[in-house]
Amino acid sequence: METLFDSDELMAAERADGWAETTSRSLVPTEFRFLDEGPLRARLRAVSLGDDVQLSALAYSSLSSRRTPALIRRSDPELYQLALVERGRQGLEQCGRSVSLESGDMVLYDSSHPFEATVATDTGLADSLVLQFPKRRLPFRDTHVSRLLAVPLSGRTGVGLLLARFLTGLSEEAARCTPQDATRLETTTLDLVSAVLAHHLDRERVLPRESQQHVLFLRIGSFIRSHLGTEDLTPAHVARAHQMSVRALHRLFAQHDTTVAGYIRQARLEHCRRDLAAPHLSDLPVHAIGARWGYLRPAAFNRVFRTAYGVPPGEYRDLALPSSGTHR
Repeated sequence: METLFDSDELMAAERADGWAETTSRSLVPTEFRFLDEGPLRARLRAVSLGDDVQLSALAYSSLSSRRTPALIRRSDPELYQLALVERGRQGLEQCGRSVSLESGDMVLYDSSHPFEATVATDTGLADSLVLQFPKRRLPFRDTHVSRLLAVPLSGRTGVGLLLARFLTGLSEEAARCTPQDATRLETTTLDLVSAVLAHHLDRERVLPRESQQHVLFLRIGSFIRSHLGTEDLTPAHVARAHQMSVRALHRLFAQHDTTVAGYIRQARLEHCRRDLAAPHLSDLPVHAIGARWGYLRPAAFNRVFRTAYGVPPGEYRDLALPSSGTHR
């Protein structure tokens, strides 16, 4: 992510104007009122996904902001914005609705309608992620989407959790993404947003079949990653959990140039590799790391790991953590 604004880089007297200018250019123009005593503290980072989708990470001290009818008449990019609250308490009023949000909540709002937002934090800064995209990119009529404006959307369960985790991971890994990656991630992002809105609108069947299949693949991938420690995590087990046939499951994964078994194996190995290189896990025996990710037989773990990375797991740890000693 590119840092577009950091209050620490400015004199206190320049921060409010700098924040207003940056958010007006990067998000949508609003009027601000800062609620804390002392100088404003704020930061905004952003990454573009394709040509017209942007994910922004915002951190700020307590404030309120308004998008007025006059500002809308002056400039309306016709965007939807989806905010995920990560820390702090936030409120939003739009279209006659008022919602109070806490960590893990999401909310959708529309640049074409006035709104008022408030952010409160007792200590430190409030944090949120804001995804913005043209309204025309959703497969729903505006009259349908308007039912969800300023309505709390949970990011703690189901497809909402899948979207929240995806946005959080994207914000953390954006710096490692190439422009080609960003373009591919744009499709994934909008498919997940559409799936969340379709769930709340009870209009899943409106989604294009390709989007439905993409979201199903992501949902199954999330299920697999959360059950990697289960030894009997087989294609049959995964298919039963999603009420589909094993043949349909294999066909879905083939569309993404992988197999179910290969996906499981790769996910397990990546977690094992990460844990073996983690200093805070250096006292955990190698075989225990394998077991926590589904490799209950040390010999099988050694063989699979060596095949994937060229060295057995104990030697990999010694190379990654030279001072850790040997834990075999």
